[in-house]
Amino acid sequence: MDHFLYNGGKLHAEDVPLSRIAEAVGTPFYCYSTATLTRHFKLFDEALQGMDHLVCYAMKANSNQAVLRTLGALGAGMDVVSGGEYARARAAGIPGDRIVFSGVGKTREEMRMALEGGIRQFNVESEPELERLSAVAASLGLSAPVAIRINPDVDARTHEKIATGRKEDKFGIPISRAHAVYARAASLPGVEAIGIDVHIGSQLTALEPFEQAYGKVADLTRQLRQDGHDIRRLDLGGGLGIPYTRGNQAPPLPSDYGALIRRTLGDLECEIEIEPGRLIAGNAGLLVSEVVYVKQGEGSDFLIIDAAMNDLIRPAMYGAHHDIVPLVEPEPGAPTKPYDIVGPVCESGDTFAKGRELPLLAEGDLLALRSAGAYGAVMASEYNSRPLIPEVLVNGDQFAVIRKRPSYEEMIERDTIPHWL
Repeated sequence: MDHFLYNGGKLHAEDVPLSRIAEAVGTPFYCYSTATLTRHFKLFDEALQGMDHLVCYAMKANSNQAVLRTLGALGAGMDVVSGGEYARARAAGIPGDRIVFSGVGKTREEMRMALEGGIRQFNVESEPELERLSAVAASLGLSAPVAIRINPDVDARTHEKIATGRKEDKFGIPISRAHAVYARAASLPGVEAIGIDVHIGSQLTALEPFEQAYGKVADLTRQLRQDGHDIRRLDLGGGLGIPYTRGNQAPPLPSDYGALIRRTLGDLECEIEIEPGRLIAGNAGLLVSEVVYVKQGEGSDFLIIDAAMNDLIRPAMYGAHHDIVPLVEPEPGAPTKPYDIVGPVCESGDTFAKGRELPLLAEGDLLALRSAGAYGAVMASEYNSRPLIPEVLVNGDQFAVIRKRPSYEEMIERDTIPHWL
């Protein structure tokens, strides 16, 4: 469920007509709903009620400061994957003891930043990283809490580019190496292995892969405890998918996911961490764009809109589907026709949809690309020297620009001319 609904024939974000925001900030722009962010976080929190747990929002999905503050005020922790994300989380008021540092390529500088600034744990992805973290922490006279990421060799049955738990993927330590790596961690200064981390992929639409992975985690927890390791925290990652197409079968609910965690891991009496990102932010945002031209081709009619692949790259990168709807509600029985919906970037890949059935549209009409709150603005670029587009947050009947559109001058001024030119 989201809070983008037609009211009086106009698509609203909560109580604000999206057309009003378009008039104020121009198009294209991203719009996020506070009510939807709040609801989705609470669904996960309630799903684990009664268990010792922390919901750590995977902020790679959407790292705007206003979004982080909204979730932080609800008690969310943060899952970060870079020094920049760590800095963003701290700037948003998230305390260090609610920040988990993931990612396969942590540098010494990032480790030092998190150790000195405060950290809940490092999710260690490799044996060289474990050795490096030990050296950095020991040099500071500190001890780094560690969960070692295990690769369980489970196929998440998701898109090739967002699967992370198979043996051929770059993430984690092979489960066959777990005993040796935990033994090594126990012998090193500056690190304390307190848990196990696992994350098998993104946009999962079935619970079976989670069950396979968590069953392996449960067995490993018992074995490591027999080896003498104090495993008291399980980081289960994220990955639960969202419905990108309305009317199709929805992915499992957070409540079903929570029940699975209780069934597979509840008897271990470990603190549970989960790291949802897409399910919290994805359907809490949309991208609003204006039709620039309606172009008739020999085989297709094109809607050329002012949003482009540099603003929302998921369709070009993954072949991802986003529902596209007009901001003015169509009359029942109104005629429709298929359109190819494309942007102005000079790439054939700058295509949002092909043959999408929509009401008859004209220049100046506004469209919304749904389910764009995750992996939208955070993956945007200034390709073709197109400025980053505004982000807007709605709360009830009010809205605010939470990232402004830079001017051409501001964009150009980031370049530096060397003295010899």
